[in-house]
Amino acid sequence: MSSTVFGVDVGGTTVKIGMFDPEGNKQAVWEIPTRTGDSGIYILPDIAASIQKKMADNDIRKDDVLGVGIGVPGPVDETGTVHNAVNLGWGTFNIRETMEGLMGVKVAAGNDANVAALGEQWKGGGKGHRDMVMVTLGTGVGGGILVGGRLVAGYSGAGGEIGHMHIEDDETEACGCGNYGCFEEYASATGVVRIGSRILKATRKASTLRDLPQLTSKDIFAAASAGDEVAVAITEKYGYYLGKGLAIVATVLNPEMIVLGGGVSKAGEDLIRLLKPSFTKYVFHGARDTRFALATLGNDAGMYGAARLVLQQR
Repeated sequence: MSSTVFGVDVGGTTVKIGMFDPEGNKQAVWEIPTRTGDSGIYILPDIAASIQKKMADNDIRKDDVLGVGIGVPGPVDETGTVHNAVNLGWGTFNIRETMEGLMGVKVAAGNDANVAALGEQWKGGGKGHRDMVMVTLGTGVGGGILVGGRLVAGYSGAGGEIGHMHIEDDETEACGCGNYGCFEEYASATGVVRIGSRILKATRKASTLRDLPQLTSKDIFAAASAGDEVAVAITEKYGYYLGKGLAIVATVLNPEMIVLGGGVSKAGEDLIRLLKPSFTKYVFHGARDTRFALATLGNDAGMYGAARLVLQQR
């Protein structure tokens, strides 16, 4: 009887691989480098070879494997086709078919943020909640949407790109996507710093933040916790934008829960407290009872979600 499933989280520098049983119990975790040279042609063969070695070392036969799930940083549609994962050097091709050809087992593929959301819904902060949105607040802002316990990938795999919702008309700096005033420009870790730099420039008030050689979101939240008046103002402005953006998401999707992950989520319950006023102000009344939680799986969410992706397609 098949008893093993592999979950793969492909990052720009490292591939994280997990081996699980069908109930989601982690049996092994390891990493390999992501070789992005030559348009990323080595990435999938390297993953296949690494998993096959693990199978050989543990006397696991192909018949024992339920499948391999893969999350990648790019849009992936329902057929398993990735549409330009620029960080990996990939254009458009079918990950599922390619990987099945390399391994001879069932393969499922999805966008990394979507897959992380599935992991948090299965074994993390959103456990037990079938209508859920995962928001990753890191260098950028990623999103994953689950409706009825199933991922919403969208027509071309770009479903859940909430970081690129337009929320500010007067922005003069371009987002990485080329547009102006995207949610990501304010709600990401770099967004905290952008807000902070602007407020520091606009005020003459004393602040410990002025003594830092380089401003980070971690510094800003730490200073706010210590009572720095300027840092408090920065985090409140950040909370305003975060709450406003999530109000749009909740109004459209009416999720039971929004799970917050990524580096900024390390601010903990303070983050939820900061976003609540503007969320309540802007959200449609029918979605006002949306609950918030912090992600709990950290960097393992992608592996768990990739494994779950395979199990859902059995």
